[in-house]
Amino acid sequence: MSRSRSAVASRARRKKVVARAKGYQGRSSNNFRLAKQRTDKALQYAYRDRRTKKRSFRRLWIQRINAGARLHGLTYSQFMNGLSKAGVEIDRKVLSDLAITEPDSFKSLVEQAQAALASTA
Repeated sequence: MSRSRSAVASRARRKKVVARAKGYQGRSSNNFRLAKQRTDKALQYAYRDRRTKKRSFRRLWIQRINAGARLHGLTYSQFMNGLSKAGVEIDRKVLSDLAITEPDSFKSLVEQAQAALASTA
């Protein structure tokens, strides 16, 4: 049986790694060993930061909601508690957008939350 060689597959694998490293500085963009190290690390960062992005956006939304609620005399936690007691189920992303773009709509939500808090107290 003849010996099979993997030159084509090896070259394709290396080309794929070097292509992924396009734009890196120095030898990292064309030296296979460095390109592999840099792309592996880049993929680790990308995986980690896809999750971190979700956390940081949630923190931003909470800050915006808190700022909007404090304009009307409530803290963030009181506002969210009032909304849950009022039966309003709007996620933080939408609430944050309302606080910025439509202050009147947000004010009506704050009033609903205050009414729900007053009725249970």
